[in-house]
Amino acid sequence: MNIWHICSAIITAYLLGSIPSAIWYGEAYFGIDVRKFGSGNAGATNTFRVLGKRAGTIVLLIDVLKGWTATKLASILFFLEVIQPAQVPTFKLILGFAAVLGHLYPIFVRFKGGKGVATSLGMILAIDPLVASVCIVIFVLVLLVSHYVSLSSIIAAFAFPMMLVLGIFGKASTLLIVFGFLLFAVVVITHQKNIVRLLNGNESRVNLWGRRK
Repeated sequence: MNIWHICSAIITAYLLGSIPSAIWYGEAYFGIDVRKFGSGNAGATNTFRVLGKRAGTIVLLIDVLKGWTATKLASILFFLEVIQPAQVPTFKLILGFAAVLGHLYPIFVRFKGGKGVATSLGMILAIDPLVASVCIVIFVLVLLVSHYVSLSSIIAAFAFPMMLVLGIFGKASTLLIVFGFLLFAVVVITHQKNIVRLLNGNESRVNLWGRRK
């Protein structure tokens, strides 16, 4: 095991996650820092609110791609014979989580990033596309019913480890299950203010077919 290759991969994964797509895209094409408007968050949801559906979709896809690409770096390590086949799943988790941390604490914008949901989705897509697809469906269904992005994100994040525990799509490793709950905890922590607003009944709602309510 070449420690330098592994460290380089982890740093690369973190830097990929650190790409502040919402901020850079907003500044480059609109001359707007999304952190100064809407919820003040540097993520896809606030980009939708501030810059519209097209910009929000582009930022969302970039954030998902960040997590997916970082996680797939484990396959490159295997190709270079840095790690063994049995180690690939573990390094997918390590590298994917490094990207999520990068999104939460991006080095390029003073460590103040988004909430990591889209980047986490990209990581899950790279690890288990089937489970990730179900999480997307759950997210969309909850959003259609409630119009709360935060609630949809939290429920979808909780569904991920629960599907692993229940073994709906086959037996999952203990490490992956533990990681799933860790990821859910991260989503809850980054959505603390949203949870308070949900409980108080003043959380912002979105309308997929029109303007924000």
